Amino acid sequence: MTDTVALRAEKREPQDPALAPPPDKGPSIGRIVGLDAARAVAVFGMYYSHVGPWSDETGTWKSFLMDLPHGRSSALFATLAGLSLVLIAGGSEPKTGRPLRQAVVKIAIRAVLLLALGTWLTSTGTSIVVILAFYGLYFLLALPFIRLRARTLAILAAAFGLGGPILVQLMWTATWTEGFDKHDPLVQWGGDGLLSLLLMGTYPAMAWMAYILTGMALGRLDFARKAVRVRLAVIGPALGLLGYGGAWLCGKLVREPAAAADDEAYAAFDKAWSAAVGSADTDTWTEEQWKAFDEEHASLWDKLPAGDVAGTGSGVDWAGLTAAYPHSGTPFELAGNIGVAISVIVGLVALLGHCGAVSKWSRRVLAPLIAVGSMSLTVYVAHIAGVWFLVDHPANGVGYETGWRMWAVFCVAAMLFALIWKRLLKRGPLEWALTLATRPAKFVK
Repeated sequence: MTDTVALRAEKREPQDPALAPPPDKGPSIGRIVGLDAARAVAVFGMYYSHVGPWSDETGTWKSFLMDLPHGRSSALFATLAGLSLVLIAGGSEPKTGRPLRQAVVKIAIRAVLLLALGTWLTSTGTSIVVILAFYGLYFLLALPFIRLRARTLAILAAAFGLGGPILVQLMWTATWTEGFDKHDPLVQWGGDGLLSLLLMGTYPAMAWMAYILTGMALGRLDFARKAVRVRLAVIGPALGLLGYGGAWLCGKLVREPAAAADDEAYAAFDKAWSAAVGSADTDTWTEEQWKAFDEEHASLWDKLPAGDVAGTGSGVDWAGLTAAYPHSGTPFELAGNIGVAISVIVGLVALLGHCGAVSKWSRRVLAPLIAVGSMSLTVYVAHIAGVWFLVDHPANGVGYETGWRMWAVFCVAAMLFALIWKRLLKRGPLEWALTLATRPAKFVK
């Protein structure tokens, strides 16, 4: 007898297609090549940041366009790294049991290897702030969250994005960090120490986990569903507007008035200082003379902004937290960069996988970009070696000038290498080594 109730349930469309169970199929070609293309965009953006030109002016459209890759490319790379972690753990259909344990071990092995590789590259004396050791720590910190839902991961990303920058600024005034670094083996090996990786470096984990967790949330979604892509196409620009637009507005309402008030305070201090010192030659004053001066003119220091007086600062530059310039690590910069990352990812996935004949044509045209993205670790490390040889420690003792030409050479060389290598072998050299190193995970019970 036919179960009509069950048949009706099968035919009924889900109320929210974006939250409906994903279809029973493997990852689409659009997602694979789209993510590879996005990785290549991130890599070439970091190339630009390290060997490309810098604008000679500020506040113009030219300077704005030339500054675009700075900060945003590494943020895109980090977001994609978080997305890749979740894909290892099953993507929109999380693994359980033994497969999940094997995935966790794979991620942990990758984390340790990236930590070691990044530390070694930093110890070579490269002028580039190597991000790989930071990635190693990100991966380890991400393991407890590997099975969470997209919504929960997004909430955690927001929490790190809001609280992380404050914690990082509080650490800048800590006085015990030097003693900790003296006993940190990573520092002794010439790399970034644990405190640098966590809180005080260029890519501090406490703030940058916002990118990783955002990428993990994206990895939980099924990009094959149009509703998902449409939502992300709205969320990405909205976050970008919130971040960069909010920072611009706060600049007009908070930072500029605060800067003007500080300028007035400094001018008043300079005037009072000149009147108090007079014609005396302070360079020859003894410690006793300075002590007597401080006792007689104690009120002089009240004219300085509170944060400039020793012991009176809170450790947090609240006005500075409203900015969004590259690598400022503020909530506004994090939100803006996440918006850019989401927009790039969903745009390339849609273009290369969900636009019919246009997608097929785009995959042919962007084949060099896709090839670079499929071996992003290899080409990233290769460019560090290139900068070390050409700029940091050149054979001629002078080095080569960075700029548009060097950036173009690096990009073209990466695309040629990736295309040729991919025709011969499936994975890039370092990607193959990482895969080989994670094989013991299959023995996990």
